[in-house]
Amino acid sequence: MNNIKTGGCLCGEVSYEINPADVISTHHCHCKDCQKSTGSGKATIIIMPAEQLDIKGNLKFFTVTGSAGSHISRGFCPSCGSPVVSFVEENPAIKFLKAGSLDDSSWLEVHSSFWSSTANPWSPLDESIDSVTHNPDLG
Repeated sequence: MNNIKTGGCLCGEVSYEINPADVISTHHCHCKDCQKSTGSGKATIIIMPAEQLDIKGNLKFFTVTGSAGSHISRGFCPSCGSPVVSFVEENPAIKFLKAGSLDDSSWLEVHSSFWSSTANPWSPLDESIDSVTHNPDLG
């Protein structure tokens, strides 16, 4: 059975395929950086090994110093501006795929929320999942 999922940008210039079996986990991030980069209350990110993500097309990357001091690179379609992927420069082996870039995201299960300390009342935490006040301790 082919379980490959597809996604990409709004204009179709950037695309990808992923196998859900390669997904490590899925989370909402409420940090101020994600709020600014999405223009919303949070980013929903799919954490995956970089080697399992093959993006076709070119992305334009912007790098900022994140809330916790790490360097976050975010990749956008250069034509339509859709956010597609991000990663922490200090750990490029892990990619954060933007859940909204999937063609069909109905299969996703969100495991937790990060940066609950900066969630907005107009975009509240999902109380049915665990949350951490800042970045999770992945060590």
